[in-house]
Amino acid sequence: MANEKAERLDSLGRLAGGIAHDFNNLLGVILNYASFVVEEATSPQPDLAAIADDARQVVRAGERGKDLTTKLLAFARREVVRPRVVDFNEVITGLEATLHEVIGDRITLTVRPGPGVPPVTCDPGQIEQMVTKLAANARDAMPDGGELVIDTAYQRISEGHPELDPGDYVRLRVGDSGTGMPPEVAERAFEPFYSTRPERTGLGLATVYGVAGQAGGIVTLTSEPGVGTTVTVLLPVGSSEQADPLTSAPPTTNGHGETLLVVDDEAGLRDVAGRILAGAGYRVLSADGGRQALELAALHEGDIDLLVSDVVMPGMLGNELAERLTDIRPGTRVLFMSGYAQPVLASQGTLDPGVALLEKPFTAGDLLSAVRKRLDG
Repeated sequence: MANEKAERLDSLGRLAGGIAHDFNNLLGVILNYASFVVEEATSPQPDLAAIADDARQVVRAGERGKDLTTKLLAFARREVVRPRVVDFNEVITGLEATLHEVIGDRITLTVRPGPGVPPVTCDPGQIEQMVTKLAANARDAMPDGGELVIDTAYQRISEGHPELDPGDYVRLRVGDSGTGMPPEVAERAFEPFYSTRPERTGLGLATVYGVAGQAGGIVTLTSEPGVGTTVTVLLPVGSSEQADPLTSAPPTTNGHGETLLVVDDEAGLRDVAGRILAGAGYRVLSADGGRQALELAALHEGDIDLLVSDVVMPGMLGNELAERLTDIRPGTRVLFMSGYAQPVLASQGTLDPGVALLEKPFTAGDLLSAVRKRLDG
C-alpha cells in the first residue's frame, strides 16, 4: 500500500512538474513579448510593424497554452465533449491531407478504411486530435523515413473481455515501421510528460488514452525494438441513425442590435467579451456575477435576447442564474462559457441536451459564431 501511494505521488509530481515547466515557458514568452509591445508602443516614434510582430508572438504562445489545457482535460477525461453520430471512416479519410503535412515526405502513409464500419457516437474533433497525435508520435519514431498504416474495421467483443462490455466496436489501428520500444518503455508510454528523449516533454500518448476513455473505449499498444509500434483503439458503435455530415455552412456573426447580458466574475475577460460583441453590432449589458445580473435584468426595460454567462462563479453558479433569469424572462436564450464546466453542466463528461457551451479560452470569431448560432436557434 505504501509503495502504491508513493508511486501515485511520484506520478502526480511528474505531472505537476511537467505542466509547470511548459506553462512557465509559455508565460516567459507572453510576459516578455508583451513588455516589448508596451515599450515600443510608448516610444516617441512607435514602429507599428515591430509591435504587430511582437503581438503575434503573444498570440502564438497563448494558442499553445490553450492546446496544452485542452490536452490536459482530455487526459483527465474532464473535457466536455459534443458527441454525435458520425461516419468513422469519413473522419479518418478526411484527415489524410493533414496527416501528410504532419509526417512529411520521407514517410509513406497508407489509409485503409475497412468495409462495413458502422457509425460511431463521438466528438469528431477529439478523434482527429487523437489520430494526429498518433501520426506525430510515429513520425518521431521514423527519423529516416518509413511506413505509417492507418486502418479501420468492425470488431465484435464477446463475453469475458477484461475491460470492455460485450458488443459492437470500431477498431482503429495505427502502425509504424519505426524504431519500436523496449517493454519497460512501452509500459509507460501513456504516462503524461514521460519521454525517453530529454528534449521532448508534454502529454504525449496520454492524450490518446484520455480521448479513448472518454469515448467509452480503450487503447492498447504493442511494440518491438527495430520492428515498429502499433496502437489499437476500440470505440463502441453508435446508434443506427444516419451519420451526420462533417461540414456545414459557416454561420454569419454580425449582430443586429440584439441585447446581450454578459456575466463573468473575471473583469478582464468580461471586458474583452463586451468589446468584441459591441464592435459586432450588439448592445451589451455587463455584470460581475449572478446577483448583479438579476438586478440589471430587473431594471432593463427592453428585451434581453441572450444571456452569455460563465459557469463557475462565486455566490451563484451560471446554471442557477440561467434558471432564475429565464423564469422572469422566458424569451431569453442562454449561452454558457467555461474552461471546465463538468460536473455543473455535464453528465459523465458529455454535454447535456439543450446546453450551449463556449469553451474558454475563445477567440473573437469563436464568441461571435457561438452567439449568432444561439440567437438563430
